[in-house]
Amino acid sequence: MVVTPERILFDDGNHKCILLEDYGHGQMVQTNVFLIVDSGKGMLLDPGGHKLFKPLFSDIAQIIGTQNIEYIFLSHQDPDIVAGINGWLMTTNAIALISKWWVRFIPHYGLDKYVEPRLKGLEDEGGILRLGNSEIFIIPGHFMHAPGHFQIYDPVSKILFSEDMFFSFGMDYMFVNEGDDIEKHLKEYVEPFVKRFMGGKQVFKAYARMLREIDEIFGIEMIAPQHGAIIKGHDNVMKVIEWVENLEAGPDIIGPIFQIPKNHLKFD
Repeated sequence: MVVTPERILFDDGNHKCILLEDYGHGQMVQTNVFLIVDSGKGMLLDPGGHKLFKPLFSDIAQIIGTQNIEYIFLSHQDPDIVAGINGWLMTTNAIALISKWWVRFIPHYGLDKYVEPRLKGLEDEGGILRLGNSEIFIIPGHFMHAPGHFQIYDPVSKILFSEDMFFSFGMDYMFVNEGDDIEKHLKEYVEPFVKRFMGGKQVFKAYARMLREIDEIFGIEMIAPQHGAIIKGHDNVMKVIEWVENLEAGPDIIGPIFQIPKNHLKFD
């Protein structure tokens, strides 16, 4: 893959954030893989499953060299995040990071015992990671949608890598820019997934408070989810935070579904 200019989300000559996508085909859900580079050292975010491994490995080798990947961040346990992790740990010296609650589950994806020691569990609070000469914030995103779920905030680029939060699908564009109809994007392409998969208003209010604090101290200029369109511009970011802060989802709305089934299932 040639990294086109629009997929370089940030570049100040030393620190880069790169979007790598379009690896999914057939019924595979579309995924965004992100690479953060500082001073020649890389952090790979959610590298995906087995079918992504070969083309993604080739692209990373051309961009930075796989030997320069220091960290592989796994936001949660889903196969579109983790299924290919054995290949990455067998072919790099990287440390893989995931919520401590998933460490015992990941070997079921075929993790070789030789590389198991490089899978590290994160405490619920997250933390600050040194990458090159920069600091990367691993922030809580629990119950959005997994109970052990983290997101990444990069204070250099001011990008929030929101993982499954703000997932969107069905649109024919890759970016929501300043001046675009952010309300339409949220209502038509984000809300259906968020309302079904996320943890509800109690989580959202705590999450929005944290994001406002991050914005006040560092600034958030972009939201880059693991699926779908990337949201650009501070005004759009603030509208997204306000939207999610007041949204009902998950346990707030699922109650009526809990009934004895009446439909008989048949499959061809």
